[in-house]
Amino acid sequence: MFDVGASELLLTVIVAIVVIGPKDLPLALRTAGRWIGKIRRVSGHFRAGIETMIREAELAELEKEWKERNARIMAGDHAGDHGAQMVPLDLVPEAGAEARVAPTPAQSPPAPSSNEDGGGPPPPP
Repeated sequence: MFDVGASELLLTVIVAIVVIGPKDLPLALRTAGRWIGKIRRVSGHFRAGIETMIREAELAELEKEWKERNARIMAGDHAGDHGAQMVPLDLVPEAGAEARVAPTPAQSPPAPSSNEDGGGPPPPP
């Protein structure tokens, strides 16, 4: 923040000793330290307040976005879902339970061929 080099610091100490005097210098430094501490506390409090306001503004913006998306979903417009698909809860298997959907033909056992059952046509599906 402040770029104070060694030469500037030495010059400040010499001026302080000459102006304030060596006898009152510890009291002046203590008072300056207290003021600096107060300034830091006030600035920290101010910074925390600003950060809280920013966070609340971001939350309000997110809440607005969520309400708009919820309204779109409730209206049946899924264009803003970016490819997400809605699955009815009846088709979602519960933990430890089997799926309640009928197996697809790829999952069903293969039908016996005409050679295995004695030469007749395969049974209808």
